[in-house]
Amino acid sequence: METALLRFRVSFSCHPHPHHKKIAAHHRVNNEIPGGSEDEWSPKVLSRRSLLATVSGLSLVSSTSLAFPGEGLAVVKQGLLAGRVPGLSEPDDEGWRTYRRPDEKSGGHGVGWSPIIPYAFSVPQDWNEVPVSIADLGGTEIDLRFASPKEGRLSVIVAPVLRFADNLGDNVKIENIGTPAKVINAFGPEVIGENVEGKVLSSNVAEHEGRLYYQFELEPPHVLITATAAGNRLYLFSVTGNGLQWKRYYKDLKKIATSFRVV
Repeated sequence: METALLRFRVSFSCHPHPHHKKIAAHHRVNNEIPGGSEDEWSPKVLSRRSLLATVSGLSLVSSTSLAFPGEGLAVVKQGLLAGRVPGLSEPDDEGWRTYRRPDEKSGGHGVGWSPIIPYAFSVPQDWNEVPVSIADLGGTEIDLRFASPKEGRLSVIVAPVLRFADNLGDNVKIENIGTPAKVINAFGPEVIGENVEGKVLSSNVAEHEGRLYYQFELEPPHVLITATAAGNRLYLFSVTGNGLQWKRYYKDLKKIATSFRVV
């Protein structure tokens, strides 16, 4: 009778990446050990269920974090995002895609809270969703992050208005919260992590389908912010980039920032 043994050997290679681990898994049949002597291996007899579970776990690890340590970790983190559902359209004739927050996406429901009203925005083709960390500015209220290695990055903060005022009701408009100056002074630090005094280069008010959007440009740091409100939440949409990205792709970053809509 064949005895199935799963054996692991971990070795470190100095070339070309000293931190990469190589893991080998072997199947032993009729007491023959492939590729080495008995002393070179540390066997562990596994049941059928354990064997299948272990192999499945090994497959997941080897296909992500072991092959490409940095990128693999990102893949694992992204895969574990609660309710992550793709919402990107196919590129249009200019190579831009529209993201719409899927109705099925979880998050933000909480006791006493209505579901998040969906929002949408447009990005060039090479922008993609990236994992959200509670260590980021905005913490647990960051609903989404996107980035492009070439052009910059963006985030969407969806915050309960009751955190800022308790008499605004359940169908809040941005003008109910305050003027553009009041909103950016109160909520700008949520985006840049510091007081915005003296950093606001411009502000504008746009209206789309009866909803007002406050639009700001700050420097430093280079950031474009679009703020609006819907239901019982405030939406802060921010687009930023480093100095070189800002200089080269300002037109695209501006187009992204002004494309934000609550739908």
